[in-house]
Amino acid sequence: MFLHLTSPSFDSPVTMQNEAGDNVDLYIPRKCSWTNRLIEAQDKAAVQLNVAEIDPTGRYTGEVTVYAIAGYVRHHSESDMALWHLVTKGTRSAEAKPSQQ
Repeated sequence: MFLHLTSPSFDSPVTMQNEAGDNVDLYIPRKCSWTNRLIEAQDKAAVQLNVAEIDPTGRYTGEVTVYAIAGYVRHHSESDMALWHLVTKGTRSAEAKPSQQ
């Protein structure tokens, strides 16, 4: 079986539709939470972490915050520092101590 360049499969763009019939993107890229750069599909070293939200008593509230760290950051051994600053919302480590009970 041969396909000709004039066949309908080459003329129509590839689209994806949801259940409502709306056109949706085939790929939605992620952004690194630390550098705000796009994470490419080929970045096999990138990770996505779900960090649990807790209330002042230390109990899980059922909500999570999603952080994506690019492979570039992990390659330069900065992911631990980046995640720490993201979770503590940029506060200094001396200010971000666990609450005393």
